[in-house]
Amino acid sequence: MWKLGVNVDHVATLNQARYRGVPHGEPSPVEAAECCIQSGAEGITAHLREDRRHIQDADVFAIRQAIRAPLNFEMANTDEMIGIALKLQPAWICVVPEKREELTTEGGLDVLGQRESLRSMITQMRNAGIRVSLFVDPELAVVEASSAIQADAVELHTGAFAECWHESDEALRSKAIDKETERLITAAEKAFELGLIVNAGHGLTVENIPQLKKVPRLNELNIGHSLISRAVMVGLPQSVKDFLHVMEGYDPNP
Repeated sequence: MWKLGVNVDHVATLNQARYRGVPHGEPSPVEAAECCIQSGAEGITAHLREDRRHIQDADVFAIRQAIRAPLNFEMANTDEMIGIALKLQPAWICVVPEKREELTTEGGLDVLGQRESLRSMITQMRNAGIRVSLFVDPELAVVEASSAIQADAVELHTGAFAECWHESDEALRSKAIDKETERLITAAEKAFELGLIVNAGHGLTVENIPQLKKVPRLNELNIGHSLISRAVMVGLPQSVKDFLHVMEGYDPNP
């Protein structure tokens, strides 16, 4: 059975649409995080961006104190975020690429090009007792590099996989889904072989998760936008339960 990690960034997006710059407002990312855990999620993810477009510093520290579950702190590999992570002491950090102009995280981390700076950051986190995951495209060279610099885990970027469902031509859609599924299978097997914990996330929905069950070795799915969007219609507890339902029956060791 997969673990479900819920990204509550977009609860904060709604809060910031009205209450940017003030220390109050609704909805509360902290209350949302608590609700998700009470509804069956096993962890919470929050991405503190350089431009603070959704989650705020106070939010992540409040979530860390409030929940009795692992916090996965998504962050760019910058001195500012390293300092915040060391103060926050989350169970995990997940290092992601970040551009100010992007709407959401686009593509995986350039592990090959940032090998030395990532290695240094990982050492700092390990010395502080914080485990490190790298958000990567499902490519063998990147997975191998992640292992070489001693990351604890990789989170396979499922964005290309998720985009396949938007192809209008049925034959092309099926072919694209098969291709991206195979990329994920190959990367997951290699990561597991190298001793990495294997997670996955980005663009996952109740529609595409059943196909993802073909990918072995996955430990956790991190889901944000689709789960929070669904919650607008059915409520947050029900949305969490809906995702848990479609995740049932997964065998990581087929």
